[in-house]
Amino acid sequence: MSRELINAGIAGTGTYVPERVLYNSQLEELVDTSDEWIRSRSGIRERRIARPDQATSDLAVAAGERALENAGMAPEEVDLIITATNTPDMFFPATACLVQEKLGAKNAGAFDLAAGCTGFIYALATGSQFIATGSCRTVLVIGAENLSKITNWKDRNTCVLFGDGAGAVVLRPTVEDRCILSFKLRADGAGALHLHMPAGGSRQPATRETVGQNKHYIHMNGREVFKFAVRVMGEAAEEVLALAGLSKSDLDFFIPHQANIRIVKAAARRLGLPMEKVLVNVDRYGNTSTASIPLALEEALQSGRIKKGDNVVMVGFGAGLTWGAVAIKW
Repeated sequence: MSRELINAGIAGTGTYVPERVLYNSQLEELVDTSDEWIRSRSGIRERRIARPDQATSDLAVAAGERALENAGMAPEEVDLIITATNTPDMFFPATACLVQEKLGAKNAGAFDLAAGCTGFIYALATGSQFIATGSCRTVLVIGAENLSKITNWKDRNTCVLFGDGAGAVVLRPTVEDRCILSFKLRADGAGALHLHMPAGGSRQPATRETVGQNKHYIHMNGREVFKFAVRVMGEAAEEVLALAGLSKSDLDFFIPHQANIRIVKAAARRLGLPMEKVLVNVDRYGNTSTASIPLALEEALQSGRIKKGDNVVMVGFGAGLTWGAVAIKW
Protein backbone atom coordinates (compact mmCIF):
# COMPACT_ATOMS: atom_id res chain seq x y z
CA MET A 1 0.00 0.00 0.00
CA SER A 2 1.44 3.36 -0.99
CA ARG A 3 1.99 6.05 1.61
CA GLU A 4 1.89 9.78 0.98
CA LEU A 5 5.30 11.33 1.58
CA ILE A 6 5.70 14.07 4.18
CA ASN A 7 7.34 17.39 3.33
CA ALA A 8 10.59 18.11 5.20
CA GLY A 9 11.57 21.66 6.05
CA ILE A 10 14.40 23.38 7.91
CA ALA A 11 13.11 24.41 11.34
CA GLY A 12 16.35 25.82 12.75
CA THR A 13 19.98 26.57 11.92
CA GLY A 14 23.16 26.98 13.94
CA THR A 15 26.87 27.46 13.31
CA TYR A 16 30.19 27.54 15.10
CA VAL A 17 33.65 28.66 14.02
CA PRO A 18 36.81 28.62 16.16
CA GLU A 19 38.06 31.88 17.61
CA ARG A 20 41.52 31.79 16.06
CA VAL A 21 41.85 33.62 12.73
CA LEU A 22 44.72 32.74 10.40
CA TYR A 23 45.43 35.53 7.90
CA ASN A 24 47.13 35.22 4.52
CA SER A 25 49.97 37.37 5.81
CA GLN A 26 50.72 34.75 8.44
CA LEU A 27 50.88 32.03 5.79
CA GLU A 28 53.58 34.06 4.05
CA GLU A 29 55.79 33.13 6.99
CA LEU A 30 55.17 29.39 6.49
CA VAL A 31 55.36 28.84 2.73
CA ASP A 32 56.36 30.65 -0.46
CA THR A 33 53.13 32.55 -1.07
CA SER A 34 51.61 36.01 -0.75
CA ASP A 35 48.32 37.59 0.19
CA GLU A 36 47.85 38.77 -3.39
CA TRP A 37 48.58 35.30 -4.83
CA ILE A 38 46.05 33.63 -2.50
CA ARG A 39 43.30 36.21 -2.99
CA SER A 40 43.65 36.35 -6.78
CA ARG A 41 43.38 32.57 -7.15
CA SER A 42 40.87 31.68 -4.45
CA GLY A 43 39.30 34.82 -3.02
CA ILE A 44 40.39 33.81 0.50
CA ARG A 45 41.71 36.43 2.94
CA GLU A 46 41.52 34.49 6.20
CA ARG A 47 40.26 31.26 7.74
CA ARG A 48 39.43 29.88 11.23
CA ILE A 49 41.64 27.30 12.93
CA ALA A 50 40.54 25.02 15.75
CA ARG A 51 42.52 24.78 18.98
CA PRO A 52 44.77 21.72 19.36
CA ASP A 53 42.35 20.33 21.97
CA GLN A 54 39.24 20.83 19.78
CA ALA A 55 38.05 17.74 17.92
CA THR A 56 35.44 17.71 15.16
CA SER A 57 32.77 16.55 17.61
CA ASP A 58 33.37 19.65 19.73
CA LEU A 59 32.68 21.93 16.76
CA ALA A 60 29.66 19.84 15.76
CA VAL A 61 28.13 19.94 19.24
CA ALA A 62 28.40 23.74 19.42
CA ALA A 63 26.63 24.12 16.05
CA GLY A 64 24.05 21.46 16.94
CA GLU A 65 23.17 23.14 20.23
CA ARG A 66 22.58 26.44 18.47
CA ALA A 67 20.44 24.84 15.76
CA LEU A 68 18.24 23.11 18.34
CA GLU A 69 17.87 26.33 20.31
CA ASN A 70 16.96 28.20 17.11
CA ALA A 71 14.31 25.55 16.33
CA GLY A 72 12.95 25.60 19.89
CA MET A 73 13.69 21.89 20.26
CA ALA A 74 15.11 19.94 23.19
CA PRO A 75 17.88 17.37 22.57
CA GLU A 76 15.55 14.61 23.80
CA GLU A 77 13.23 15.33 20.87
CA VAL A 78 15.86 14.48 18.25
CA ASP A 79 15.22 11.15 16.50
CA LEU A 80 18.35 11.01 14.34
CA ILE A 81 21.71 12.75 14.04
CA ILE A 82 23.63 12.68 10.76
CA THR A 83 27.12 14.13 10.89
CA ALA A 84 28.75 14.80 7.53
CA THR A 85 32.52 15.03 7.95
CA ASN A 86 35.84 14.13 6.37
CA THR A 87 37.71 14.61 9.65
CA PRO A 88 36.04 12.33 12.23
CA ASP A 89 37.38 12.25 15.76
CA MET A 90 38.47 8.67 15.01
CA PHE A 91 37.62 5.90 12.56
CA PHE A 92 35.10 4.46 14.98
CA PRO A 93 32.84 5.01 16.74
CA ALA A 94 31.06 7.49 14.52
CA THR A 95 31.58 11.12 15.43
CA ALA A 96 27.78 11.43 15.36
CA CYS A 97 27.61 9.07 18.37
CA LEU A 98 29.99 11.32 20.30
CA VAL A 99 27.85 14.30 19.34
CA GLN A 100 24.70 12.46 20.45
CA GLU A 101 26.15 11.83 23.90
CA LYS A 102 27.48 15.37 24.36
CA LEU A 103 24.19 16.90 23.27
CA GLY A 104 22.15 14.67 25.55
CA ALA A 105 20.07 13.45 22.61
CA LYS A 106 19.36 10.17 24.39
CA ASN A 107 16.53 9.09 22.05
CA ALA A 108 18.44 9.62 18.80
CA GLY A 109 20.10 7.26 16.40
CA ALA A 110 23.36 8.56 14.98
CA PHE A 111 25.70 7.93 12.07
CA ASP A 112 28.41 9.65 10.03
CA LEU A 113 28.27 10.32 6.31
CA ALA A 114 31.34 10.73 4.10
CA ALA A 115 30.92 12.35 0.69
CA GLY A 116 33.75 14.85 0.55
CA CYS A 117 32.76 18.51 0.58
CA THR A 118 29.36 17.46 -0.80
CA GLY A 119 28.68 15.71 2.51
CA PHE A 120 26.22 18.27 3.86
CA ILE A 121 24.10 18.07 0.69
CA TYR A 122 24.12 14.26 0.87
CA ALA A 123 23.21 14.39 4.59
CA LEU A 124 20.43 16.91 4.03
CA ALA A 125 18.91 14.76 1.28
CA THR A 126 19.25 11.63 3.44
CA GLY A 127 17.73 13.24 6.51
CA SER A 128 14.80 14.54 4.49
CA GLN A 129 13.94 10.97 3.47
CA PHE A 130 13.59 9.88 7.10
CA ILE A 131 11.10 12.72 7.53
CA ALA A 132 9.36 11.95 4.23
CA THR A 133 8.61 8.34 5.18
CA GLY A 134 7.44 9.25 8.68
CA SER A 135 10.14 7.20 10.40
CA CYS A 136 11.55 10.35 12.08
CA ARG A 137 10.06 13.68 13.08
CA THR A 138 13.23 15.52 14.09
CA VAL A 139 16.55 15.03 12.28
CA LEU A 140 19.68 17.01 13.19
CA VAL A 141 22.00 17.34 10.17
CA ILE A 142 25.52 18.61 10.87
CA GLY A 143 28.45 19.43 8.63
CA ALA A 144 31.64 19.72 10.69
CA GLU A 145 35.31 19.83 9.77
CA ASN A 146 38.70 20.09 11.45
CA LEU A 147 40.72 20.29 8.26
CA SER A 148 43.65 22.06 9.89
CA LYS A 149 44.48 18.71 11.51
CA ILE A 150 45.01 17.01 8.12
CA THR A 151 46.53 19.96 6.26
CA ASN A 152 50.21 19.90 5.28
CA TRP A 153 51.34 23.36 6.36
CA LYS A 154 54.38 23.05 4.10
CA ASP A 155 52.32 22.53 0.93
CA ARG A 156 51.48 25.97 -0.44
CA ASN A 157 48.95 24.56 -2.90
CA THR A 158 46.65 23.25 -0.16
CA CYS A 159 47.48 24.97 3.14
CA VAL A 160 46.14 28.31 1.90
CA LEU A 161 42.70 26.90 1.13
CA PHE A 162 41.19 25.19 4.13
CA GLY A 163 39.60 26.23 7.41
CA ASP A 164 37.66 24.74 10.33
CA GLY A 165 34.03 25.14 11.34
CA ALA A 166 30.62 23.54 11.72
CA GLY A 167 27.04 24.19 10.69
CA ALA A 168 23.80 22.40 11.52
CA VAL A 169 20.13 22.38 10.57
CA VAL A 170 17.08 20.82 12.20
CA LEU A 171 14.71 19.06 9.82
CA ARG A 172 11.04 18.74 10.75
CA PRO A 173 7.80 17.79 8.95
CA THR A 174 5.87 20.65 7.42
CA VAL A 175 2.42 20.80 5.88
CA GLU A 176 3.36 23.91 3.95
CA ASP A 177 5.09 24.07 0.59
CA ARG A 178 8.03 25.74 2.39
CA CYS A 179 10.10 22.60 2.24
CA ILE A 180 12.81 20.69 0.41
CA LEU A 181 11.52 20.55 -3.15
CA SER A 182 14.09 18.31 -4.83
CA PHE A 183 17.62 16.99 -4.64
CA LYS A 184 20.17 15.31 -6.89
CA LEU A 185 23.23 13.36 -5.75
CA ARG A 186 26.02 12.35 -8.13
CA ALA A 187 29.45 10.72 -8.01
CA ASP A 188 32.33 9.80 -10.31
CA GLY A 189 34.87 7.55 -8.61
CA ALA A 190 37.14 7.76 -11.65
CA GLY A 191 38.33 11.07 -10.21
CA ALA A 192 38.92 9.75 -6.70
CA LEU A 193 42.68 10.36 -6.71
CA HIS A 194 42.31 14.01 -7.64
CA LEU A 195 41.40 14.81 -4.03
CA HIS A 196 42.24 12.33 -1.29
CA MET A 197 44.23 11.41 1.80
CA PRO A 198 46.36 8.45 0.65
CA ALA A 199 47.17 6.69 3.92
CA GLY A 200 45.53 5.74 7.19
CA GLY A 201 42.92 3.35 5.81
CA SER A 202 43.05 -0.31 4.80
CA ARG A 203 44.80 0.42 1.49
CA GLN A 204 47.81 2.01 3.21
CA PRO A 205 47.68 1.51 6.97
CA ALA A 206 49.67 3.97 9.04
CA THR A 207 53.38 3.19 9.17
CA ARG A 208 56.54 5.13 9.88
CA GLU A 209 57.01 5.38 6.11
CA THR A 210 53.53 6.76 5.33
CA VAL A 211 53.91 9.38 8.05
CA GLY A 212 57.35 10.35 6.76
CA GLN A 213 55.97 10.68 3.23
CA ASN A 214 53.18 13.06 4.36
CA LYS A 215 50.51 10.64 3.21
CA HIS A 216 48.18 11.49 6.09
CA TYR A 217 47.49 14.96 4.73
CA ILE A 218 45.20 16.30 2.01
CA HIS A 219 46.51 15.65 -1.51
CA MET A 220 44.83 17.54 -4.35
CA ASN A 221 45.19 17.92 -8.09
CA GLY A 222 43.95 21.49 -8.08
CA ARG A 223 43.74 21.90 -11.85
CA GLU A 224 41.51 18.85 -12.32
CA VAL A 225 39.29 19.66 -9.33
CA PHE A 226 38.81 23.19 -10.64
CA LYS A 227 37.76 21.98 -14.10
CA PHE A 228 35.38 19.44 -12.56
CA ALA A 229 33.81 22.00 -10.21
CA VAL A 230 33.22 24.62 -12.90
CA ARG A 231 31.41 22.00 -14.99
CA VAL A 232 29.17 20.47 -12.33
CA MET A 233 28.13 23.41 -10.12
CA GLY A 234 25.80 25.09 -12.59
CA GLU A 235 24.74 21.76 -14.06
CA ALA A 236 23.62 20.43 -10.67
CA ALA A 237 21.68 23.61 -9.92
CA GLU A 238 19.84 23.37 -13.23
CA GLU A 239 18.99 19.71 -12.55
CA VAL A 240 17.33 20.32 -9.16
CA LEU A 241 15.45 23.33 -10.49
CA ALA A 242 14.03 21.14 -13.28
CA LEU A 243 13.12 18.40 -10.80
CA ALA A 244 11.28 20.99 -8.70
CA GLY A 245 9.41 22.28 -11.75
CA LEU A 246 11.27 25.59 -11.67
CA SER A 247 13.29 27.53 -14.20
CA LYS A 248 16.46 29.56 -13.71
CA SER A 249 14.34 32.71 -13.61
CA ASP A 250 12.51 31.31 -10.57
CA LEU A 251 15.73 31.06 -8.55
CA ASP A 252 15.85 33.73 -5.83
CA PHE A 253 19.06 32.82 -4.02
CA PHE A 254 22.06 30.56 -4.60
CA ILE A 255 24.30 29.04 -1.92
CA PRO A 256 27.31 27.29 -3.45
CA HIS A 257 30.06 25.38 -1.70
CA GLN A 258 32.65 27.95 -0.68
CA ALA A 259 35.82 26.58 -2.25
CA ASN A 260 36.99 29.20 -4.70
CA ILE A 261 35.53 32.55 -5.77
CA ARG A 262 36.25 31.85 -9.45
CA ILE A 263 34.19 28.65 -9.32
CA VAL A 264 31.34 30.46 -7.56
CA LYS A 265 31.29 33.24 -10.17
CA ALA A 266 31.35 30.73 -13.04
CA ALA A 267 28.29 28.95 -11.61
CA ALA A 268 26.46 32.26 -11.12
CA ARG A 269 27.12 33.22 -14.75
CA ARG A 270 25.73 29.92 -15.99
CA LEU A 271 22.57 30.47 -13.93
CA GLY A 272 22.27 34.08 -15.06
CA LEU A 273 22.36 35.29 -11.46
CA PRO A 274 23.74 38.62 -10.28
CA MET A 275 26.22 38.20 -7.44
CA GLU A 276 23.87 39.92 -4.97
CA LYS A 277 21.77 36.74 -5.19
CA VAL A 278 24.77 34.55 -4.34
CA LEU A 279 26.18 34.04 -0.84
CA VAL A 280 29.97 34.40 -0.74
CA ASN A 281 31.95 34.09 2.50
CA VAL A 282 34.95 32.13 1.24
CA ASP A 283 37.01 35.28 1.85
CA ARG A 284 36.51 34.96 5.62
CA TYR A 285 36.38 31.21 6.20
CA GLY A 286 38.18 29.52 3.33
CA ASN A 287 37.05 26.07 2.29
CA THR A 288 35.42 24.46 5.33
CA SER A 289 34.24 21.43 3.32
CA THR A 290 30.97 20.01 4.77
CA ALA A 291 30.54 23.07 7.02
CA SER A 292 30.71 25.48 4.09
CA ILE A 293 27.07 25.45 2.96
CA PRO A 294 25.39 25.55 6.40
CA LEU A 295 27.73 28.38 7.43
CA ALA A 296 26.69 30.28 4.31
CA LEU A 297 23.00 29.45 4.82
CA GLU A 298 22.94 30.90 8.33
CA GLU A 299 24.75 34.03 7.18
CA ALA A 300 22.18 34.56 4.42
CA LEU A 301 19.35 34.15 6.90
CA GLN A 302 20.89 36.41 9.53
CA SER A 303 21.47 39.16 6.98
CA GLY A 304 17.91 38.93 5.66
CA ARG A 305 19.01 38.01 2.16
CA ILE A 306 16.72 34.95 2.16
CA LYS A 307 13.04 35.76 2.67
CA LYS A 308 9.91 33.68 3.16
CA GLY A 309 8.83 32.10 -0.11
CA ASP A 310 12.22 32.38 -1.80
CA ASN A 311 13.41 29.53 -4.00
CA VAL A 312 16.90 28.63 -2.78
CA VAL A 313 19.40 26.22 -4.34
CA MET A 314 22.42 24.84 -2.49
CA VAL A 315 25.16 23.08 -4.46
CA GLY A 316 28.27 21.20 -3.33
CA PHE A 317 31.16 19.31 -4.91
CA GLY A 318 34.15 17.49 -3.48
CA ALA A 319 36.24 14.39 -2.96
CA GLY A 320 34.88 11.23 -4.44
CA LEU A 321 34.50 12.90 -6.80
CA THR A 322 30.99 13.82 -5.67
CA TRP A 323 28.54 16.59 -6.35
CA GLY A 324 24.93 17.36 -5.58
CA ALA A 325 22.28 19.99 -5.08
CA VAL A 326 19.13 20.67 -3.07
CA ALA A 327 16.28 23.04 -3.96
CA ILE A 328 14.24 24.52 -1.11
CA LYS A 329 11.30 26.89 -0.88
CA TRP A 330 12.02 28.96 2.21
